[in-house]
Amino acid sequence: MSKLSDFEITRRNLLIGSATTTASLALPKFSFAQEKNTGQASSVTTIPNSAMTEVGFTVNGEARKLTADNRLTLLDALRESLQLSGTKKGCDHGQCGACTVMVNGRRINSCLSLAVMHEGDEITTIEGLGTPEGLDPMQVAFIEHDGYQCGYCTPGQICSAKATLEEIRAGIPSHVTEDITGEIQITSAEIRERMSGNLCRCGAYANILDAIEHVAEDKA
Repeated sequence: MSKLSDFEITRRNLLIGSATTTASLALPKFSFAQEKNTGQASSVTTIPNSAMTEVGFTVNGEARKLTADNRLTLLDALRESLQLSGTKKGCDHGQCGACTVMVNGRRINSCLSLAVMHEGDEITTIEGLGTPEGLDPMQVAFIEHDGYQCGYCTPGQICSAKATLEEIRAGIPSHVTEDITGEIQITSAEIRERMSGNLCRCGAYANILDAIEHVAEDKA
């Protein structure tokens, strides 16, 4: 009985032993990764060639090519690979609209789209809409109507606003369209509904609406 009592295991001792074993098993792998980082490429961080794809598309009228990780989002490709930082990363879940760009004339949340999906596409970001010397009419309207405060969401707001007017003119109905068989009118309700996916944490919604209506009236 005395010998058996020497091998008696308590729950506390079992947990301590398990934790120690786990930690000791992790050490060799960690050391190996550190050594590889100081010399050769680490097997932990190396991306297989099969996970990389060459993709080409047109961004703001310029042909661009890059070899991208298949998991790379269009947002990160624009910001990190192509250094077009005007498109913003907000929620990274497609819920705030800060990353809105136009692809083949249609607006999308670039954080939800993979770069490799856009082979041959035409992409327009805020940098492609105007220049400091020649602003797009929507950019001018946002300035005149004070449609921004901190400005973080503004690139996405402007891209979405331009696409909103094009959608209405193309006869694409929204949830609030009363008659889908006739010509869709540009109303405050239509604009609010279509812009509802673009959040402004500063609360400049009324001014944003005024800016969009201003542009819509000028083009009427």
